Order: sequence, then C-alpha cells, then structure tokens
Amino acid sequence: MNKKFLIAISTYKEEENIIELIKKIRNEVNDITILIINDNSNDNTKNLIKELNDKNVIYLERPRKLGLGTAHKLSIFFAIKNNYDFLITMDADFSHDPIELKNFTKYLENYPFVIGSRYIEGGKCLMKGSRLIMSKVGNLVIKFFSGINCNEFTTSYRGFNIKKLINFHLKDVNEGGYSFFMGTLFEINKKKFVIKEIPIVFFDREKGVSKIPRLEIFRTLKNLMFYVFKK
Repeated sequence: MNKKFLIAISTYKEEENIIELIKKIRNEVNDITILIINDNSNDNTKNLIKELNDKNVIYLERPRKLGLGTAHKLSIFFAIKNNYDFLITMDADFSHDPIELKNFTKYLENYPFVIGSRYIEGGKCLMKGSRLIMSKVGNLVIKFFSGINCNEFTTSYRGFNIKKLINFHLKDVNEGGYSFFMGTLFEINKKKFVIKEIPIVFFDREKGVSKIPRLEIFRTLKNLMFYVFKK
C-alpha cells in the first residue's frame, strides 16, 4: 500500500473489546497504522495494548473523559501532522465491522469523504427497540431539515481523504458529544465536498456498556435547529 492509512479508535472502558478488534482489523488491512485515543479509562486498556506489542499501534492517553468530539478532532490533527493520506474512524465496540475497511480504502482513493451508511440499499442497523427507532427517525429528520443529500449523519464509521479535503478542518465543527458527527457532515457539505455513502451493517454491542447518554438525541435535535436557524 503506497498511501499512508490511519485508523483512529476512541476508547473509554473498552478493555473487553479492544484487543480482539485490533486483531480483526489486522486480518483485513494488515499494513495500516492504528491510533488508540483513550480517555483515562481506569481499566486495563493501556496494559493490554502494551502487551500486544504491535509497533503499528499508537496509544494516546488523555487525562480525563473529554468526549468523542474532541477525540475525533485529535485524530484528524494527528493525521495531518504526521502526513497521513487517509484517516478512517470507527467505534471500539464492534458495532463497526472491520470487514468493511477494504471498501473504505478503495473509495477513499477517489472521494474526499466516505461514510458507512445503515440507511441505504445494502445497509442494515441491528439495534433494537427505541434505540433503532430514534436512530432511523433522527437521521430522517436531520436529512429533511438540513437539505443535505445523505441518509446517514450519526455513525462514526467514516473516512477522510486528507489530501482532497482542502481547507477543511474539524476545528470548524463546534457541536459537542454525538452531535459532532452530524456537525461534521454540515461542514463537509458547506465546503461543497462530495459525500460518498457506502452500505454497512451496524451491530449492537455484545460486550461492555454503551456510553451514549439517553438525552443525546434531544441535544442533537437542538443543535440541528441551531444549524437550520443559522442557515
């Protein structure tokens, strides 16, 4: 692989998943660097990664729980500073299947931004109950009010072609929490970059505990209304 690829994974209390995830990533795309940004989990994550002794795994420990938005900003700062060509972000809980990484690497050669979509043909969301309903309705509402031709706004399984995203930076995304992922799409669209959706299957986590606050959907909708008003 001639181009430099970075996969960034933000973690908080994911010791049950992280090593197995790294190994599965290696099975799919072996010659790639993995960046772990850990929010001072106070669990065994750091020691497990140290024991793994993988020279292409970079571990960054933050002093406290600073949130997903700032972790993703850090990942793109890191990618730019270290001259990576491509950045792929994904969750640590196996909701994002590493088998899709080859599709991301393929499409990133030609597109500035690639997002794994649950809500296009070939995609699927395996969440259940109220979480599934909120996800489906939430993405439909965001699409309707934003006017952006995209069906997926809230998943963090996405890829950035650093060299094509001229004058784009995540520092311009002001939304926090999970609203950050929606805000990134707004900024991508504002700069008139093409958004390429590829189908993914989104799995519900089997190990560990979800960190999504129950009120996050309402915060996201509030931030959407601010966006629409400013627009």
